[in-house]
Amino acid sequence: MRQETTQGGQSVHGAPGDFGGIHVPLVTPFTAGGEIAAGALEALAHEVLDAGAAGIVALGTTGETATLDEEECDLVTEVCARVCGERGVPLTVGAGASGTRASEAALARLARWPQARAALVTVPSFVRPSAAGVLAHFTRLAEVSPLPLIVYHIPYRTGQPLDAAALRALGSLPRVAGVKYAAGGIDAETVALLGRLPDGFSVLAGDDVYASPMLALGAKGAVLASAHLATQRFVELEAAWRAGDAGRARVLGHALARVSAAAFGEPNPAVVKGVLYAQGRIPTPDVRLPLLPASRLAVEAVLVELASL
Repeated sequence: MRQETTQGGQSVHGAPGDFGGIHVPLVTPFTAGGEIAAGALEALAHEVLDAGAAGIVALGTTGETATLDEEECDLVTEVCARVCGERGVPLTVGAGASGTRASEAALARLARWPQARAALVTVPSFVRPSAAGVLAHFTRLAEVSPLPLIVYHIPYRTGQPLDAAALRALGSLPRVAGVKYAAGGIDAETVALLGRLPDGFSVLAGDDVYASPMLALGAKGAVLASAHLATQRFVELEAAWRAGDAGRARVLGHALARVSAAAFGEPNPAVVKGVLYAQGRIPTPDVRLPLLPASRLAVEAVLVELASL
């Protein structure tokens, strides 16, 4: 993505630009007492970056953001910002709500972390505005946000499907850098969007199982929860498609799709956390209600697929 600019010698958050590579939306590890395990979160961030991830995402759905209070959200962001600052990689932070005013407030808070390079903002959920209303919502947010925006398009959570034309209109807004595309599959609208993108607007695959075909169709990169578990292999997948090595990419893509399918066998991020715990990478497999911990069989299914890699 484009680097931040300076004004009067002082650093300011930059204009939108190209995103690429594999970004990992970090889980939020918990201690046995139910608190955030900040040390484990920091170690996990370093691990995925050591394995080649291009950046990390804090406060995404995988981070169980809906279950965190404001102080906990600040702690997660602070830890991730510190790691990204040390490593010189981009941090994306989830900041969205169903209402425009609430989204504005969430975005304003991100100005405190200069390491952040983009805000991941969902299409408004529950209120179900028209496509014109969604465009007006993001137009307003782009005007006031201290960070470039990545639109999080996930209609099976928001109840708000958008076609290629609507997403292209969002991508034409100043300071809208891209879209995390998690439409639940690949169809004609997906192909239409990737076939004609606004300048400087990046599509990031957001459905883990479909990451490989999305990259083959021209997605710039991906934001994938299952990349916690095989970060280096997902990085290799993205590099193979970028290099035009379709043979290598197809074989690796099919294998990683099996990992992803198993990782989403129960509500995310329960299985991912269960596997990370089994690997000794986080102190507990715990999730917060209304989520429940992953079953033993679900965790074992992922471990079997990982072993086959």
